[in-house]
Amino acid sequence: MTSVGQQRPPTVLVVAGSDPGAGAGLQADLKTITALGGYALTAVTAITVQDTRRVYQVYPLSPQQVVQQMRVSLADVPIDCIKLGMLATRAIVEAVAELLAEWPAIPVVADPVLAGTAGGTLLDAGGRQAFLAALLPRIALLTPNLPEAQALTGSSVQSVGDMLRAARQLAGVQGRAVLVTGGHLVGASLTDLLWDGRAVRHYYSQRLPGTFHGTGCTLAAAIAVGVAQGKSHDEAVRVALRHLRRAMAESLPLGRGQQILNPFFHRFS
Repeated sequence: MTSVGQQRPPTVLVVAGSDPGAGAGLQADLKTITALGGYALTAVTAITVQDTRRVYQVYPLSPQQVVQQMRVSLADVPIDCIKLGMLATRAIVEAVAELLAEWPAIPVVADPVLAGTAGGTLLDAGGRQAFLAALLPRIALLTPNLPEAQALTGSSVQSVGDMLRAARQLAGVQGRAVLVTGGHLVGASLTDLLWDGRAVRHYYSQRLPGTFHGTGCTLAAAIAVGVAQGKSHDEAVRVALRHLRRAMAESLPLGRGQQILNPFFHRFS
């Protein structure tokens, strides 16, 4: 219970895998949501063994363990948004989709984590099929990168035109919003594309030097905070992209591989 006169922060229930280096996954989501003034609750889907160079092992939890974590938070705390990250297996995807059907009023932002940036499969083939069939209808805003959009649609996604076709396909006829991120586009200029079922919006930026760990997780978590605050999808995406870019620009070269994003850039810059 909040004190008299104290405003409750926007709450986001994060359902994702654990990264021991805290550059991606659950830990990146926690840092991002906290940095943006939200309060994050968590449900762990898998324990990963990874660093800034690669993913070595993935140990999924059982679907029952994942759903039990979600249920206790949903029953105890008012949840403004649910953010989905790594789900690891078909069984977890199906169990999460079944639970989300019981809470249709809570918007869901999903980062369809299929593989790590430096490699490693983070959702099995059966999980991809279940994602499309069972989980996608429960999602309000989906944030695939180009390889993820290509894997989910089965079509080549190499250009901005391809991004729009993929976004429309994944949005379907249900009014779902899809943000296809353009970090894998060739060239110094990048375009991220949002299709909200009615209009397309483009967000332009210049590529920053270096390679970065946890960009997809951080972006989706930042968007989830905006959605939890009641922002429109366009406004939530704009704020999240600004936050991500600053976190990349102020990244921390702590490991021997990709740079770790710094969502608390105002403290260390």
